[in-house]
Amino acid sequence: MLDFFSIATKGGLVLWSKQYGPAQSSPINNLIQDVLIEERSSTQIYYKDNYAIKWTFVNDLDLIFIAVYPKALGLTYIDTLLQAASTQFSDRYGDRILRKSGGIPQLKDWGVQFEALLQTIEDQDVLSKKTKQPRKFEQTVGYTNSLAYAKAKPEDNKDMGKPALVDEDEFLRNIELLKKKSASPRIGVRKGRGAKSPAASPIVGSDDSKKKAKEGRKWDGKISAKDAKSLDYSNSDVSEAVNADHLVDQSKLGQHGKDGTYNVADLEASDEDESYSEDESEEEYTKISARSLQAKKPAAASSGLMSFFKNMTGQKEMTAESLEPIMSKMKEHLINKNVAADIAQHLCDSVAKGLVGQTLGSFKSVQAHVKQSMETALKRILTPKTSVDLLRDIAQAQAEKRPYTIVFIGVNGVGKSTNLSKTAFWLLQNNLKVLIAACDTFRSGAVEQLRVHARNLKALEQNAVVDLYEKGYGKDSASIAKEAISSAKLTGHDVVLIDTAGRMQDNDPLMRALAKLVTVNNPDKIIFVGEALVGNEAVDQLTKFNAALKDYSGLANPRHIDGMILTKFDTIDDKVGAALSMTYTTGQPILFVGTGQTYTDLKNMKVSHVVASLLRE
Repeated sequence: MLDFFSIATKGGLVLWSKQYGPAQSSPINNLIQDVLIEERSSTQIYYKDNYAIKWTFVNDLDLIFIAVYPKALGLTYIDTLLQAASTQFSDRYGDRILRKSGGIPQLKDWGVQFEALLQTIEDQDVLSKKTKQPRKFEQTVGYTNSLAYAKAKPEDNKDMGKPALVDEDEFLRNIELLKKKSASPRIGVRKGRGAKSPAASPIVGSDDSKKKAKEGRKWDGKISAKDAKSLDYSNSDVSEAVNADHLVDQSKLGQHGKDGTYNVADLEASDEDESYSEDESEEEYTKISARSLQAKKPAAASSGLMSFFKNMTGQKEMTAESLEPIMSKMKEHLINKNVAADIAQHLCDSVAKGLVGQTLGSFKSVQAHVKQSMETALKRILTPKTSVDLLRDIAQAQAEKRPYTIVFIGVNGVGKSTNLSKTAFWLLQNNLKVLIAACDTFRSGAVEQLRVHARNLKALEQNAVVDLYEKGYGKDSASIAKEAISSAKLTGHDVVLIDTAGRMQDNDPLMRALAKLVTVNNPDKIIFVGEALVGNEAVDQLTKFNAALKDYSGLANPRHIDGMILTKFDTIDDKVGAALSMTYTTGQPILFVGTGQTYTDLKNMKVSHVVASLLRE
């Protein structure tokens, strides 16, 4: 049974709605937030809690028709209802909506018409599902063919297309071949348990047998007191003066706001980005098209994304068929910008779905409108939907007299520890007391790396309070993080930065350990650190990290990734597709981007910069 049906404009104005069941407006709100705003409308259905939601667009009227029903029922007539309702509504009220001079049309009679339409479609669906009595076997074609085959002579069976009887001599020959095959010894199979291959034993007198085996490192209880002393670097003398000035680039320092807060610098736009105008007029596109048409070599002008648009002829109304080659080229362009293939496909399908049915005036407006629609979609996806003001959240935690906790997660080698130290430098510039928790108890040198960072940060700022909480290697990382948070409460630290071991998303034991750390300590922010170099891999990493946090938490409301830091952003030129892939996958913002090796190489990502890079040829 249908629970809810609504007709609304794309701007959010509800023209008509009817409620049949307990469904409230919350599934509709989730649809708008999770699907329509995020440009995921290429999907056919959306599930939220116990409800399934389907919708259809009427783009020439800027309308959306939405149907909500229990997902357990799996109503098969919803698509037919949406299509019929949108057609009848457009035929009846389309002209009045397009004129706009008459205001919002009165829909008093539409309720009666919709009820009649719904009843008709439901009745047709019931009739189509009525159980039919099965036919008797004597009434089937199979019975007729079997009877004819039984009566026919063996030589006639071949003519009837039926398999002939197997020749007895051929059958016996096959049996003999199988017996011989099973009796023959299998080459390469060892005959006795524990038998060794001759190649496995070294030849006596050879050079291999004379080589001395490499002496392995002694671990666990086999370590002598002498070996243990040589391996212990925890009490090494680091009291000598440290010069860490080279780790700060004064030209890259951020600025202090009016309220005294220190903000990291924005990512600098390239010269090509500065020439890109977000408000390019249609006249500029016209000039580009005119130059392309006057070019002496049309073949050369046809290269690239925008020149492909120039070869398209304008139509009065955009159709799926006319948009398909354009969006195919757009998809290829986005993939070349390092956008994950699946996301590029979903995004192009969603944009095309929003353009179908729109009336366009000429060739020039086709080119401008397609790019404008894609630009709008990219901005909507990349613009943060939640607060990215960490300093405000930290101030709230200070008011509650507790430390603000941030955990850094990600795969191996992406720069978690390095960017944790950059974040610590930013926090220290805001006069916050930082405690770094060394919870990477797996990688050799991880604790020592953080110790060096803490020492350098102290050397840069004489009054800086930055300490390291560590318990060595081989310990439970969740317990160390919990102890560090408790210690921060006692010592008055404002922020606890929790470093974790890098792990591949398919490593089940390590992913369980990460979920345990998050569940036990419930950090304020879970930041995923990822490389800007990845493409399709970014989607796989984020999806599986989020799935592990959910599946292994044991909580009714598990945590998920709250934001991302994109590292090595200075190595990718304009191939910034990873930023789009990560934001699209999680729906969470990119808090910072890493652009170098100094503590000042932590930048704010500008949405306009990424959009310009994605659309530039």
